[in-house]
Amino acid sequence: MLMGIDPVINAELIHALMLMGHGDDLVVCDINHPAQSIARETTYGKLIDVSGCGIARAAEAILKLLPLDTFVDAPVRRMLVVDDPDRQMPIFSAVQDVVDRAHGTPVNMQALERFDFYAAARRSFAIVRTSDPGPYGCFIFKKGVVLL
Repeated sequence: MLMGIDPVINAELIHALMLMGHGDDLVVCDINHPAQSIARETTYGKLIDVSGCGIARAAEAILKLLPLDTFVDAPVRRMLVVDDPDRQMPIFSAVQDVVDRAHGTPVNMQALERFDFYAAARRSFAIVRTSDPGPYGCFIFKKGVVLL
């Protein structure tokens, strides 16, 4: 344990966050997402588990350390509900609130069809699986530049 670092951020997660560069993507997902199989295809190559917390809580902890990319229209992406793309799941607004608070301004979130989301997840830097039961708790955060 270190001072000033949220206890949700375990050693493996902080290591992965430190390795990421601007423009890299981080997937934060629920327990329903095929995270283990997709994680093998990411840059990091293995799954990062943050057991014992939900997506909104994990996003809150991660976004204290990870700046969002301000050079893209939608630095956050999420999965669309299959066969009902207009449906809004409670997790969508919960994460939107966390992202907006962390960024200090409203942040655009792009919705992706399920298999487009999986393809984007495979191209990501790493996948973080929470204990959130979902469904549709699948988000991609694009890392921005840390300005000193």
